[in-house]
Amino acid sequence: MYPSLPSLNSLKVFDAAARLGSFKKAAEELFITPTAVSHQIKSLEETLDSQLFERKTRAIQLTEEGRLLAETTSRVFQQLAAAIGEIANSNSVIAVSTTSSFAALWLVPHLERFYQKHPGIEISISTGEQIDDIERDRHIDVAIRYGEFDPKAKNSTRLITESVGMYATRNYLSNITDLEQAQLLETKWINQSLTPFSWKSLLGDFNKNLTIRQYDQEYHVIQAALASQGIALVSSLLIQNALQNEWLVPYKSAAATKQKAEGLSYCAVIPDRNINNKQVSVFLDWLLEEIE
Repeated sequence: MYPSLPSLNSLKVFDAAARLGSFKKAAEELFITPTAVSHQIKSLEETLDSQLFERKTRAIQLTEEGRLLAETTSRVFQQLAAAIGEIANSNSVIAVSTTSSFAALWLVPHLERFYQKHPGIEISISTGEQIDDIERDRHIDVAIRYGEFDPKAKNSTRLITESVGMYATRNYLSNITDLEQAQLLETKWINQSLTPFSWKSLLGDFNKNLTIRQYDQEYHVIQAALASQGIALVSSLLIQNALQNEWLVPYKSAAATKQKAEGLSYCAVIPDRNINNKQVSVFLDWLLEEIE
């Protein structure tokens, strides 16, 4: 067999510690204690008769031998995960990380159509506004991100570049004749690196007497509009379901015309380990088809 190989468990612990740069984080990922991680690493070092980590006061750092082993374990475990994923594809679960607004307003309302086409694949959704490190976090199979699209970004596919429109309930619009009478709703991004779009940038000097209310999620802006609290300036993609059901309608006037939100795109990003994963490819193909 392979008499010179250390135990698979100790290599798995080492791989997690090397990827995450922390015994504590490795313990959390593997659901064991930091002491157990430390013990496994020490045992592995004794087996190899080599120091794999330099222990510092609040950090660990790979030695040259550790880097060599980390490159190998990372590649081998990725290949192993891909092979197991293909074998077990009859009951696959794809973990998708995305923004709260995209999940609530577009992905979840469309998922039933995916399940009808691919009944053997389940989609698990986690949401947040932070950018996850999908190469290190093995709990994420696909990340759907929002922002500036970089055509040079690794393993990134643009799903759509959105446009921005103005929407409200028919009841709300029936009671106003111009924007001075309306409450205007917009998003103030938590992520300040995103290109903002706002009523003032849209209208310019058209009217300085605007009543504007801001939320940090497009989801909240749309909910406020659905509650007849104002006119929402939001993504044409996220508003699709509300438009199809006629819960909201476009607001139109000579001064307020549709504007492109240049550079703001939804992109699907896949970690290296899933590049050849057939189920992930199926999900990505469906995303592109469904959005188009």
